[in-house]
Amino acid sequence: MGWRWLLAGLLCCGAASAAAVDSLELDALTSPELRERIAGGTTTVLLPIGGTEQSGPHLALGKHNQRVHALSLQIAQRLGRTLVAPVLAYVPEGEIDPPAAHMRYAGTLSIPEPAFEAVLVAAAQSLCHHGFRDVVLLGDHGGYQRNLEQVAARLERDRARSARPACRTHALAEYYRTAQTTYVDALRARGFGGDEIGTHAGLADTALTLALDPTLVRPDRLARGAGASKDGVQGDPRRATAELGQIGVKLIVDTTVAAIQKRLTTPDRPRETPHVQPPR
Repeated sequence: MGWRWLLAGLLCCGAASAAAVDSLELDALTSPELRERIAGGTTTVLLPIGGTEQSGPHLALGKHNQRVHALSLQIAQRLGRTLVAPVLAYVPEGEIDPPAAHMRYAGTLSIPEPAFEAVLVAAAQSLCHHGFRDVVLLGDHGGYQRNLEQVAARLERDRARSARPACRTHALAEYYRTAQTTYVDALRARGFGGDEIGTHAGLADTALTLALDPTLVRPDRLARGAGASKDGVQGDPRRATAELGQIGVKLIVDTTVAAIQKRLTTPDRPRETPHVQPPR
């Protein structure tokens, strides 16, 4: 029996290793595996940005982090030759002392805008250093969209002055904008009103989360938090369903994939072999 258990273990481990090598997640790869993927043409990387913030009594604090991770994997799968970097969960959420915005509610984590931008700059520079040609910033929260634009603009100015201008950084506004416009329009067309759809933890926000990770939603607390701004909710989540959320998921993924493809085919830089650093 011993050899059979050994063989089964080897087969299991081999399958797991093969799955890891094929992973879309950068941090599931080893350093040599990443070098091989980049050398083989996987030169686009998505940098998902979430946030740790209150979303009323019915949505978990990590809603943005889990959501942007799940959507980024779908987008990368559709694009091909694309990896997903680890999610940045620490973002500006308001003043800490005295507390403002989401910091007025337990569990929200906030960092200063300069620190946030510095982390994004360094993360993008790191990814470029290893041979990626396009770094795409995907932000799931509205409060820092301007920061993403400023970071991308700074890195693009640096790229213009560089002797090796091979790596671009994109702040993809279409990702977040779709959730706030096209998706809202689709819900309105189905008879839902603006007060119900909401702007934070309402029907739209809750439905998207149900579609992507229902474990983040507390169904028994939907009614208690409905429309109560004192509980951190702007909107009414009680009629949210995963089916309604899937409408938004499809719109966000389709729009983001199309926007990235358009940017990747814009010939604004010399075509050259990716520069991959040797291991140290």
